[in-house]
Amino acid sequence: MTPEASVHASAVLVGDRGVLIRGPSGAGKSRLAFDLILAGRAGQVPPAILVGDDRVYLDTVGGQLVVRPVPELAGLIEIRGLGIRRCDVVREAVVALVVDLDAADAERLPPPEALQTRLNGVLIPRILVGMGFAPLPLVVAALTTTESSSSGNHTEDCLKGFGNHISPTIATE
Repeated sequence: MTPEASVHASAVLVGDRGVLIRGPSGAGKSRLAFDLILAGRAGQVPPAILVGDDRVYLDTVGGQLVVRPVPELAGLIEIRGLGIRRCDVVREAVVALVVDLDAADAERLPPPEALQTRLNGVLIPRILVGMGFAPLPLVVAALTTTESSSSGNHTEDCLKGFGNHISPTIATE
């Protein structure tokens, strides 16, 4: 089957879930891909292996978004300070998570609709990482935790003083 689109992104297979990493040039796509591979080796996430770095093909197969490496770049990853290195690679992965680096719409408590994106007609969970924030902890949390049993944004609880937030009056009391 011929892939439908080549995109500027990196991808890693973590366990059985593909993580598609998007962002502008220099945002840290390759770094996050390599950090996920290292996190897999350290046991922080399931074993992780590169799908593709810098450019990947996206294809919709059976209602799922599949990511594949560009053949000329398969098994190659840029490691800042070392250059282009060779590593293990898989031929494809089903995308289960999209990470948008330097996302302009990143918020501390994003609305539920921002936590999903539609690519090639497939709705996929999304993580928004603001400029200057470390993406690895967010991705590890997304891959190793579940949502709260009560759905929704808990901003109202925070304003009522519930949760782990410091009261705005502590500094003045």
